Amino acid sequence: MKLMLQNLNNIRTLRVMAREFSIDVLEEMLEKFRVVTKERREEEEQLQRQKADRLEKINTWLELMKADGINPQDLLDNHFTGSRAAKKRQARPAKYRFTDHRGESKTWTGQGRMPKPIAQALAAGKTLDNFLI
Repeated sequence: MKLMLQNLNNIRTLRVMAREFSIDVLEEMLEKFRVVTKERREEEEQLQRQKADRLEKINTWLELMKADGINPQDLLDNHFTGSRAAKKRQARPAKYRFTDHRGESKTWTGQGRMPKPIAQALAAGKTLDNFLI
């Protein structure tokens, strides 16, 4: 891709390549380049209009908020601190107690992956009721 762009952007290379084509083919290629260039220019203009409209809307909302005495930073502070605190839940209490391979006593809530010592004991025929706290 990079090599193709270098070739299309170099006048000497274009002249050499043009010798291989007839005038009609070159005219057709030129017209296609014009169409592609026009489409690209229109896309860029549309994008610029959208950016300008968005900026105008933002400025309008900021002016309305300031007129009502609302500081935009207050909205951000309340949104990010309030919603995160509400989503945090309390830790679940432990339901099961077991002894690991080091002989340490540990607990498990029953949530998530089952600890290996409990899984091994269940495979040996014990039940979860044997580990209840």
